[in-house]
Formats: sequence, structure tokens, C-alpha cells
Amino acid sequence: MAAEIRKDMLIPEVLAVNPYISNILMGQGMHCISCFAASGETLEEAMYVHGFNSEDVDVLVADLNDFLKQQEEFEKESDEEARKAAGAV
Repeated sequence: MAAEIRKDMLIPEVLAVNPYISNILMGQGMHCISCFAASGETLEEAMYVHGFNSEDVDVLVADLNDFLKQQEEFEKESDEEARKAAGAV
């Protein structure tokens, strides 16, 4: 896996890994991710502010990394299919 999310990453760093992560965070009630204050918070700090506990943080970090892995696998499969289709033309 090329990128990995860690709980000590700042919110902008997390979002820079993959912009779709914003949808996941907002789905968890973290609507302030674009807020100026969030730019200086780690993912863990932001989650604590929103009432999450340390177990919740670990679960969400694992879920985000699973998402990244699944997306990477999907993109790889799509690239392979595109190469096969291009070769069949």
C-alpha cells in the first residue's frame, strides 16, 4: 500500500492522501474537517473533540486504511482491464 493513515497525521495530511476520505470523516459526524482549526489538529485530536474514544480512533484509522487498500486494488484491476481492452483493439 502506497499511503497509510496514522492517527498522528494532521487533518490536511489525511485529506491529501485521498480526497474521498473527507466523505468518510463527515459520515462519522466530523463536519469541521475543512475548518481552519482542524488544519492544526491530528486525526486523533479531532476525533476526541467529537466525542470519540481511543478505541474508536483505532477502528476508524483501520477502516480508512482498508478503504485505501481497496481503492488501490480497484484501480490496479481497472488499469489491467484497460490494458487488456487496448490490446484487443
